[in-house]
Amino acid sequence: MAEGLARAFHGDELEVVSAGSRPAGWVHPLAIKALAEIGIDASSQTSKSADEFLNQELDVVVTVCDNAAKDCPTWPNAKRVEHWPIVDPSYGPDDPATRFDRFVETRKELEKRIEELVKTM
Repeated sequence: MAEGLARAFHGDELEVVSAGSRPAGWVHPLAIKALAEIGIDASSQTSKSADEFLNQELDVVVTVCDNAAKDCPTWPNAKRVEHWPIVDPSYGPDDPATRFDRFVETRKELEKRIEELVKTM
């Protein structure tokens, strides 16, 4: 979701890449739905491995869950590394009444943090 949000709101000023420590090969359908709810089409996004970007010069690397912070490699070519302890919305009770709400709350938290980050760049 972070990639979709950053591209949608700051794609003209930032080059956005996204990757995971354990990529699934697909983006969770509820993440796509949560972004679509605010007009962002993330249906063509894919999950990628962080290994693809290890040797790139990066201004900022952000890890967005505790597993990523533990599992991700060091980023020797990053000027700045931040960790945002955001709970993965796919974890939690498998209750159809609340499952999507977790994705919406995560989207809102990411929106807020992305805006704060961009102000510091």
